[in-house]
Amino acid sequence: MKILVMILIAYLLGSIPTGLWIGKFFYHTNLREHGSGNTGTTNTFRVLGAKAGMITFIIDMLKGTLAALLPLIFGVTGVSPILIGLFAIIGHTFPLFAQFKGGKAVATSAGVLLGFAPLFLLFLVVVFVITLYLYSMISLSSVVAASVAVVSVLIFPAFGFLLPHYDLLFTLVIILIAGIIIVRHKDNITRIKVHKENLVPWGLNLSHQEQKKN
Repeated sequence: MKILVMILIAYLLGSIPTGLWIGKFFYHTNLREHGSGNTGTTNTFRVLGAKAGMITFIIDMLKGTLAALLPLIFGVTGVSPILIGLFAIIGHTFPLFAQFKGGKAVATSAGVLLGFAPLFLLFLVVVFVITLYLYSMISLSSVVAASVAVVSVLIFPAFGFLLPHYDLLFTLVIILIAGIIIVRHKDNITRIKVHKENLVPWGLNLSHQEQKKN
C-alpha cells in the first residue's frame, strides 16, 4: 500500500506545471502561447526571463529529488528510489494538472539522479555543459547527455567508474528516461538538422545554426 501511495505522490509531484503556473500567476502570460509553446525551463527562460527560468528549473528538479527520496521518507526498503522517481518524470511529461501536456523531462530527471546517483548526475552535467559551450543549444546538450547516460550505464560498471556494479533496474530506467528525453526533443532535432534551432547567448555554435541568439 505504501508503494502505491509513493507512486501516486511522485506522479502528482511531477504533474506540477511549474513554468506554466509561474507564467499565469505572476506574469499573466501563458507559456503555451509564446516561444516554443513548451512549459519547461528553457522556454520559461526565453519568455519570462532568467529569474522565472531559474525558479522553474529548481522546482522541477526538486520534484524529482523529493520523489526519489520518498522510500527513505516512508521507511520503505522494498522498492528502488529510481523507480519511484520515474513516476515523477512521467508526471512531468504527462501532467495531470496541465492537460497531460508537459515538459521535456530534463530537469526532473536530473532531480531524480540527484536523489539517487549524484556523482553520476555530476558527470552528466559536465557532459551537458561542454556540449552547450561547443554548440550553444540546450536541446542538443540534453540529447547528448541522455545518450551518454545510456552508454555509461552499460559500460561504467564494468570498470567500477562512478557506478560500482551493474543494476538491471537502474539500467532499464536510465534507458527509459533517456528515450523519453530524446523523443520529447524530436522537433528540436529536426530544426538542428536544418540549422534553425534556438540558441543560447553562450558558446561557440560549432554547427552554425542560423537563428539569431536570444
